[in-house]
Amino acid sequence: MQNQGYIFAKEGHLWVYGSWIFFMITLPFGKWWLSAPALLFSLFSMWFFRNPEREPPKEYGIYVSPADGKVLKVDAEFEESRYIHRKMKRVCIFMSPLDVHINRVPRSGVVVDVIYNHGKFISANREKASLDNEQNAIIVNDEKGRLYMFVQIAGFIARRIVCYARAGKEVIIGQRVGLIKFGSRLDVYLPLEAEITVQPGQRVKAGETIIGRLQ
Repeated sequence: MQNQGYIFAKEGHLWVYGSWIFFMITLPFGKWWLSAPALLFSLFSMWFFRNPEREPPKEYGIYVSPADGKVLKVDAEFEESRYIHRKMKRVCIFMSPLDVHINRVPRSGVVVDVIYNHGKFISANREKASLDNEQNAIIVNDEKGRLYMFVQIAGFIARRIVCYARAGKEVIIGQRVGLIKFGSRLDVYLPLEAEITVQPGQRVKAGETIIGRLQ
């Protein structure tokens, strides 16, 4: 997977360094009305595209959060009718523009499929965003043959989903798997036998917070 060893996600280098260079060029000429916005945007980009290291818990049978943010909703039983076509448990996580936007693998396994769909850009904290927005579904088969899925969903501001996962490739829990630029949402679908360990309103961290546990 990509973006290991970078302070900022590679996808943000143009925003971070481009605006910083523009700030440095305009600063000596006293063009504050150009340099000040460039500085602010560069600092915001540094914050948005920050790429911290994360260490997943050393515990068997767990699912970790794929995103930083706040849990919007938890469904004890949800009819997943688009991709896996079965009843599953669902955890919805909203990422504001201030959260780390690097997405991570919830549980080790092999990627079965990656399905991208064009869509709208409804605010990601609304339920309709789960169905109508631009999104990218990643379906994974774990070592016991249990399918789970997590879906990157673009938000009102976001206009690009980045995903490194490919069908047939092995993924490791906590591994970087992509990002969504400028505000978004992650929906995670777990097997019915999994126990959900988070609740609405709770803050979670990608690759570290346990959101589900197998009995």
